[in-house]
Amino acid sequence: MPRRIRRGATLTLVFASVLATGAATGSWSEAADDGRKRPPPSVRSDASPPLRGGADTAEEAADAAADAMADGKSAKKAAEEAVSRSGDRWGAVYSHGEYREFEQALDGAYTGVGLWARRAADGRIEVSRVQKHGPAERAGIREGDRLRSIDGERVTGRPVTEVVGLLRGTRAGTPVRLGLARGTRAWSETLHRARLSTDSVTVTELRGGAVLIKVAAFTKGSGEAVRTAVREAPEGAGILLDLRGNSGGLVSEAVTASSALVDGGLVATYDVRGEQKALHARRGGDTGRPVVALVDGGTMSAAELLTGALQDRGRAVVVGSRTFGKGSVQMPSRLPDGSVAELTVGHYRTPSGRAVDGRGITPDLEVEYGAEKRAETVLTGLGPPS
Repeated sequence: MPRRIRRGATLTLVFASVLATGAATGSWSEAADDGRKRPPPSVRSDASPPLRGGADTAEEAADAAADAMADGKSAKKAAEEAVSRSGDRWGAVYSHGEYREFEQALDGAYTGVGLWARRAADGRIEVSRVQKHGPAERAGIREGDRLRSIDGERVTGRPVTEVVGLLRGTRAGTPVRLGLARGTRAWSETLHRARLSTDSVTVTELRGGAVLIKVAAFTKGSGEAVRTAVREAPEGAGILLDLRGNSGGLVSEAVTASSALVDGGLVATYDVRGEQKALHARRGGDTGRPVVALVDGGTMSAAELLTGALQDRGRAVVVGSRTFGKGSVQMPSRLPDGSVAELTVGHYRTPSGRAVDGRGITPDLEVEYGAEKRAETVLTGLGPPS
């Protein structure tokens, strides 16, 4: 994967709720009680070259940046080359500005055009949702429109991670030209990225009384929003937890979300530089309502962590397609020029010990087409809580 795309994918881990369904991972803070959330965990597949320790790579990146600065060269570029050599598939280097955008995105803010996208079975990229009052809506773009190109680059057949990388911008006001199609009509539209905010969690009551909880990304406050949605659902209503296109975000928020549906207990285990740790849900969750989790290939990292926990503990039937397979822990290191290196330091596993990295979560019921309708049918079949 080219470095440009890899960086874009990592950036979108939290931006997933933003422009398009896509990439990402769960964010983590080494100091659990400092109140400051850091950009996320990442994963490497078993086919990737062995990783050196994150601390070693951080030192090499810092040395390379310092040497480049002394020679009047780009410290950031030198650090990127050092990270690339390390074999860390999801390692990335951010400028000070990019990292600031990254942290803001964890709070649910982003710079973009206000659309989400999905990849159809034939490789076409379709608009799955348009944010109200965003640049895309003002331009008349609608759900179901096909996204054909971005700034002249064709996107059909590309992973949504790459599409997100092309859509993303770091500054409001920058233009992006989209090639679009609707039915037999094809046209181009130039949008200007804007500073937007979005609610990561939306709640809809379905016919029949079930409640659909859509979690677009695990930004700050999303876990508690899920808990509130479950608590306020009508008595006896089943829960359809839609994690499609959720590229991750803050791991702590995913753990909080799990607390809505389990009564404490293990959510995941993970290692950081060889030290084994565990994540546990809070006690007091609703364990009676029937739950179906809806996932797809855009379900990543923190969203996979939540899916795996609910599946392993028998708390939800998982419906959809295999998830992305990203389950690593990354931590930031500040470089001499003020840029930041995000480096992999460990990986997480589900409560039963399954590795997610490079494998993903296999649904209990694999469905390519009409997954939401099938999920509703499954939820109805589960019946009311006993």
